[in-house]
Amino acid sequence: MKLGVPKELKEREKRVALSPEIVGKLTKAGFQISIENEAGISSYFINAMYEAAGATIVTDKNSIYTQSDVIIKVNAPASEEIALMKKDAVLISFMWAAANPAITEACKKQGISAFSVDAIPRISRAQKMDALSSQANLSGYKAVLLCANEAGKIFPMLMTAAGTIKPCKVMIMGAGVAGLQAIATAKRLGAVVEVSDIRPETKEQVQSLGGKFIEVKGDESIKIEGGYVKAVSEDFLKKQQELIAKHIKEADIVITTALIPGKKAPVLVTEEMVKSMRLGSVILDMAVEQGGNVVGSEMNKTITKHGVTIIGESNLPSLLPLNASELYARNIFEFLTHLATKDGFKWELEEEITKGALIVNGKN
Repeated sequence: MKLGVPKELKEREKRVALSPEIVGKLTKAGFQISIENEAGISSYFINAMYEAAGATIVTDKNSIYTQSDVIIKVNAPASEEIALMKKDAVLISFMWAAANPAITEACKKQGISAFSVDAIPRISRAQKMDALSSQANLSGYKAVLLCANEAGKIFPMLMTAAGTIKPCKVMIMGAGVAGLQAIATAKRLGAVVEVSDIRPETKEQVQSLGGKFIEVKGDESIKIEGGYVKAVSEDFLKKQQELIAKHIKEADIVITTALIPGKKAPVLVTEEMVKSMRLGSVILDMAVEQGGNVVGSEMNKTITKHGVTIIGESNLPSLLPLNASELYARNIFEFLTHLATKDGFKWELEEEITKGALIVNGKN
């Protein structure tokens, strides 16, 4: 079976879908792999590294699509990429199908099958395939460093001959994978960390990392599925905002991570909250690409409003392209070898992982 890895087209994207390490493993397993010329250069993988691992470097981008049985990408493909794929080929990438129905339709029209790595069920036996978690982990780490860079003060308490510097107070909204890593990173840097999450079961995890849990009593409107909040009422969001408003007022740094799959991100930080913060405070909105948790945040821009710096970086894993690509490639290896062998896909359509991740079945 022939695997093709094209260069990512998305603006600001530095990741690549396969690393030389994983190319080596796949070629030993009998797969044939074509890598577009310099597809990995932004992740610090040069062509020679791929060739040494057994891949073929291809300079004609179109031939990657037209001749591969499987196209492996990081980001959802553009319509022109899908149009180049041969009938009955297979696509593996992030697709975010609920928010991108046009991509699903384009795959159906082209007669290809598509597996979305963001739809892999979050079950114990799929942990090694969980690209959402591997990338979110890096996002949480990088988010804290970006905030630290913009902040006008240090994170740890520091006792000097000139006096004592108080530790930075960091507030993190959302204790998912990204939020938990942000907590751990901020604590390692010496900050005092407060955390808000509407899922009460996250309290123990937050506290185990040294964070203080800001508890908002839940109600029946909260719907959680597969570890994600699927729905929440406006009334609950109002109560949450009222409780966290006083904590935000005292925070030096706020990091928001709340997402609802397939829907606009919930607004957690209002303009009034931004106004209440001290001059020089920093907010990072990790949900900016899906509408934002922070009123006034702008995608891929760092702005200042009411004396507060608001960071709207939409692709945090891409700022750590070496590690992000390595982890993503390992996720893909586990996922691909679960679905297929060198001779083809197993098409076990009732198997939980296959069924969950298969967004378009071109066989039907």
